[in-house]
Amino acid sequence: MEFIREYADWFYLIGAVLFILTLRGLSGPKTAIQGNRYGMIAMAIAVITTFFVADHPVVWMIGGAMVLGAVVGIARARTVPMTQMPETVALMHSLVGLAAVLIAIAAILHNNQLTALFAENESALTAAGVQHAHMSSVHLFELFVGCFVGAITFTASVFAYGKLAAKKWAKTISGAWVKPVQALIFLAMLACGIYFFTTGNMNAFWAMTALALAFGWVWIAPVGGGDMPVVVSLLNSFSGWAAAGIGFTLENNMLIVAGSLVGSSGAILSYIMCKAMNRSIINVLFGGAMGGTAVAAADKGEQAQRNHRSGSADDAGFLMSNADSVVIVPGYGMAQGRAQNAVKELCEILKEQGVKVRFAIHPVAGRMPGHMNVLLAEADVAYEDILEMDEINSDFPATDVVLVIGANDVVNPAAKDDPTSPIYGMPILEAHKARTIMVIKRSMATGYAGLDNDLFYNEKTMMIFGDAKKVVEDMTKAINGGGH
Repeated sequence: MEFIREYADWFYLIGAVLFILTLRGLSGPKTAIQGNRYGMIAMAIAVITTFFVADHPVVWMIGGAMVLGAVVGIARARTVPMTQMPETVALMHSLVGLAAVLIAIAAILHNNQLTALFAENESALTAAGVQHAHMSSVHLFELFVGCFVGAITFTASVFAYGKLAAKKWAKTISGAWVKPVQALIFLAMLACGIYFFTTGNMNAFWAMTALALAFGWVWIAPVGGGDMPVVVSLLNSFSGWAAAGIGFTLENNMLIVAGSLVGSSGAILSYIMCKAMNRSIINVLFGGAMGGTAVAAADKGEQAQRNHRSGSADDAGFLMSNADSVVIVPGYGMAQGRAQNAVKELCEILKEQGVKVRFAIHPVAGRMPGHMNVLLAEADVAYEDILEMDEINSDFPATDVVLVIGANDVVNPAAKDDPTSPIYGMPILEAHKARTIMVIKRSMATGYAGLDNDLFYNEKTMMIFGDAKKVVEDMTKAINGGGH
């Protein structure tokens, strides 16, 4: 439509403003739904506008790809369990990176095809006044950045998906050889990219792309499981920068704006999460696994010699129903056991008994940013009952009971008390200051970071072993039984 072509920049501006409002809305649980709607409208405007301003679009190919993508996306959204949401997000990031690489390749091949066509018919085209515009240095630089960032994002995200999904092929690598190999691949990739940028040599472009794909894999492979939330957030940022880089290649302002928003917001979130762990982003990405195999092995030996106190769901139900205040600390164990709805029911029963119940959320709890918030929102837990670490830490000393559900590293007192611990200095939820602590775990095994937790051996702590959903349901039954 001519109208859309004429006012395309205005439509893109409206889309950009809506994307900004999307980020603002998604910053809080109360406004998240509205923010999501803004994002859907903005994306619809961007896609429709781009479709009409494109030169000679292949309608059947574009339409077919959109329909296929929509079918796959809707099917995945309807069937994916919340426990698989982190790896699903990582897989989505990989597709953005792959798209950036394919667009860069298509742009270069298209230019080469035009160059060859012009060379074959140069005299006739020149006589007709037609001139072939070769790629400028700026254009080559855009392709260089977009392609190598996209390639790194693709393979790094695929590995993150495999690690979060516990795939056998996504094995963590370690050893003294890892960092030299990472440096060698990165420098070789950079050298090939610069050579391509300065000369336009296609062999250098293919070599750069291959090395970037390899670097993405070896870059993320050494990162420990406890650092995966930061990795997912950073890959989100990378996918945005890759999209922005390709936006310059396609001369699409909307893609540049949207990619920049995703890239900058992902980078800011990564910084916030690293601050919550008291670590730098460089340490997370190049410092190896948090904790590590040696630490985990040492802890296993120590665990066998330490005593802990265990109890039953009935004991826990009795203690909570007689408390004035309860704080629930959810972790990945709640997601793994799909216990969020059972936890919501427990919360409601306790409130009926006159108990003040709140939830304490650590920034890096779970396997992706906001993982616990998503689960609690799915169970319709009241927003005002969900508090961040900085909001609730000062309340723990006056709390009667803290119920920890499958969380480990985010409540580990070693972060405060043990200077030799790999997580020393990391801000934690100070559950150890509560009057009574109850922890639901399947076993005394260490958490994802491979570290033992002194909280489990605290004299105020009662361990309750079993599946999180089953244990919480038994607690609810015990409270109901005690109330009759």
